[in-house]
Amino acid sequence: MNFAEQINTDLKTAMKAHDKVALSVIRMIKSDILNEKGRVGRELNDDDFAAVINRAYKQRKDSINEFQKGGRDDLVQETEAELKIVEKYMPKQLSEAEIREIVNMVITETGATSKADFGKVMAKLMPQVKGKADGSKVNEIVKNALS
Repeated sequence: MNFAEQINTDLKTAMKAHDKVALSVIRMIKSDILNEKGRVGRELNDDDFAAVINRAYKQRKDSINEFQKGGRDDLVQETEAELKIVEKYMPKQLSEAEIREIVNMVITETGATSKADFGKVMAKLMPQVKGKADGSKVNEIVKNALS
């Protein structure tokens, strides 16, 4: 079953179960997918779906941080429930060891030796890990490797 079919099946299941939180999140994801499809002007591939889901995940993580700063525990709990639903659709994430391995390969390929080569490494690295790893974690690993 492809990603779009999975979303539609889960949407129907949430409707039948009267699960308002899941229904809301899945509808949002479906809407984001349609918007992305219109933006790129073609059928979406797995990388496009991963990008949509990663954006939804990041938005909720950022919201949780902001709600915690504002002392809004009610919204934190609500957003965490949404986050759990979004996580079901996340592509398998690379482990830190796998990221380090890819970073080391890219550093070797590009001949990077210092922090001045950071941009060159990231430009070659990000397409390989896009959707499979958190960008801030990748950024941190590259900085440490180039130190």
